Amino acid sequence: MCSLEEALEKILAAIAPLPVELITLSGASGRFAAQTILSPVNLPPADNSSVDGYAVLAASLASASAASPVALQLAGYAPAGKAFLGTVAPGACVRVFTGSVLPRGADAVVMQEDVQPQPDHPRNILFFEKATPWQNLRFLGEDVQKNDRLVEGGEKLTAVRLGLLAAAGLDVVPCRRQPVVGLVATGSELRESNQPLEPGAIYESNRLSLSLLAEQAGAWTIVFPLVSDDLAATKLALERAFALCDAVVTTGGISVGETDWVRTAFTEIGGRLDFWNVAMKPGKPFAFGRRDGKLFFGLPGNPVSALVTFFLLVRPALLQTQGARDLLPARQRAPLAEALENRGERRHFVRVALDAEGRARSSGKQESHVLSATARSHGLVDVPPNTTLPAGAVVEVLRWD
Repeated sequence: MCSLEEALEKILAAIAPLPVELITLSGASGRFAAQTILSPVNLPPADNSSVDGYAVLAASLASASAASPVALQLAGYAPAGKAFLGTVAPGACVRVFTGSVLPRGADAVVMQEDVQPQPDHPRNILFFEKATPWQNLRFLGEDVQKNDRLVEGGEKLTAVRLGLLAAAGLDVVPCRRQPVVGLVATGSELRESNQPLEPGAIYESNRLSLSLLAEQAGAWTIVFPLVSDDLAATKLALERAFALCDAVVTTGGISVGETDWVRTAFTEIGGRLDFWNVAMKPGKPFAFGRRDGKLFFGLPGNPVSALVTFFLLVRPALLQTQGARDLLPARQRAPLAEALENRGERRHFVRVALDAEGRARSSGKQESHVLSATARSHGLVDVPPNTTLPAGAVVEVLRWD
């Protein structure tokens, strides 16, 4: 039986990133940069005004005061996007706007709220206080200099990062191809949500939850029909899934019962299991293997066990196929509002909720079939075997988000 760390190490060692493709910025949200991207330009591309106002030579206003304003002659206009072609001489000013290129000769901008035209000579602008050199200016390359790194390889392309690439004049970004993941649920007792339930039957929920988690990790998903507990049916379902997908995730049928056919079916269609069973709770029955370079993940059928094993073992694998830098869940340190106890021999990933003060507590019953506690939880706390974490202890919460 593998530890969680051993299992994850074996999985990641077996995965090579998918090929690179060019994606338009508008379609790249949530994807991962395949390489470090350098800026082709300076940002800003020129010294420019940060306010609407008047570009001046600061020395021209050395004697300005409220009691004795200085009048400067308006030499012209420089609207944003159109440079003033002349030079600002001593005693002159140029009307500028936010983003206007700083005219030659000027070294400061005075806000329009701080000046007024001379009533009898509107082209004479009255300034009522001194100006400081370089005030209200944004400088060439102040934000980004040419050849600066805009995005590191493996970083997730968020709205803000894509906005930065657009500001640098880029319209496409190299990304790893998204993996296609097939979701296969097995069990003769399972029914679709729109079907009536006869005695002994239950509604299937794993495929929906796992497909959404996979999509959050950047994958495309295909949800396949339910599969009964039958070897031939299981083999056929796996063959169909592997024909269309880069990775196949099954739930149920992975243990050692008489009707658990998934591992047998996988090996009989040419798959090779690398390991099965992980020393964790929930989620001990977990299998990983490969078939013709494609990935196989066999998850337990209990909903919470399926969610936890997917979150801790499958999600990092899907991220690695896309060349992501950060493979592990986000962590939040939090004090425990109550003790968390694990009397078992396997480490227990306890579902916890965070309160308004940022304290963590059990979100409810921890049995592997109890989805309601999972729905109330914000993440997991790793409690070692035969351990009680006391109230007040600071723990790391592995956040679902």
